[in-house]
Amino acid sequence: MYRAATLEILRKGVDPQDETAVLKSLENADISIKRVKGEQRTYLNGEDVSALLRSSEINRAISAIASYPKVRAMMVHRQQRLAEAGGVIMDGRDIGTVVLPDAELKVFMKADLTERAERRLKEIREAGDDVDLQTVINDIKRRDELDAARSAGPLKKADDARELDTSSLTIEQQVEQIARWAEALMED
Repeated sequence: MYRAATLEILRKGVDPQDETAVLKSLENADISIKRVKGEQRTYLNGEDVSALLRSSEINRAISAIASYPKVRAMMVHRQQRLAEAGGVIMDGRDIGTVVLPDAELKVFMKADLTERAERRLKEIREAGDDVDLQTVINDIKRRDELDAARSAGPLKKADDARELDTSSLTIEQQVEQIARWAEALMED
């Protein structure tokens, strides 16, 4: 959702550093998440923007937008509305600590910085951008530092979250582990 919000800001030509203009620009933005043919899709004002959300331009601007307390409050409210019916899986840097602090299962995923950068580089290239690995590493480090230091919804592990180091795991192995944890909870 924050990536879609960032895309909206960039499309409108709003300066991501201008908190008032960012908030005003997002007031009427329609951001939604839907499952289409078994795949999660993100919509911005009715347009499927899923393929556009991993660009390097969005990666550079998202931390500023996500750091504004009023933008975060707006997004948290939207995310909590999505979760009201239950049975949802959400990912984000403050889902377990701010958005859904009472979630039954929280997983804090981490990976080696270079591994994360290689994964992100693949996404960026699939989105049509060309950037080098060191730039991606620097961008991820900068975003982690900014997100961990922000006052509203900082990046941190929830006290009751399970930690999963994905550095050497395939997506399938990650899913299998999380599914085992979820199944164990359902058996209790």
